[in-house]
This record gives sequence, structure tokens and C-alpha cells, in this order.
Amino acid sequence: MLLLILIIVIALVAWALRLMEQAVKGQEFSLMLAGFLVASSAAALMGVYFLMGNYVLYMNSAAQQLSDMEALDVPYSIYASATVPDSSSLMADWLTQAE
Repeated sequence: MLLLILIIVIALVAWALRLMEQAVKGQEFSLMLAGFLVASSAAALMGVYFLMGNYVLYMNSAAQQLSDMEALDVPYSIYASATVPDSSSLMADWLTQAE
């Protein structure tokens, strides 16, 4: 997969350089802008590839930790036992403190 993306990025950079070379020869701003946009898309493609690689590693480790917890047969209720106070009681406490 990396090889395919690398080939695509190299092709985009080569196309961007060709567009910019033609822009310099013909003194055309639009070709220079097009070359810049193509080069930017190549850079964005590589950025997304590396970000998604990190995200996939993160999700894989999270799934591994979840399967390890299930293998230990730890009930979920232990992790969900933290009680959250009711919002109406919090509001009443806030009002009494304000007085």
C-alpha cells in the first residue's frame, strides 16, 4: 500500500514540476497556481497517510486491550461503577451556595 501511495505522490510531484516549468516559460500565473495546488495535494496525501497509520495503530492497541480485559473476565460494571450526580441536585447545591 505504501508503494502505491509513494508512486502516486511521485507522479503528482512530477506533474506539479512540469506545470510550474511551463508557467515560468509562458509567464502564466494560472499554471503556477495549478502546480502549487497539485504539489499541495501530494503533501496532503502523505500527511493523511501518516495520520491514518497512527490512528490504525491506536485503534489496534485499543482493541487489543479490550480483548485482554475480556480474557481476564473482568466485568464491565467495575469500570462503570462511578456514580455521576444528578444535574438537578447539582443545580440545587449551586443555588444554595449562591444565596
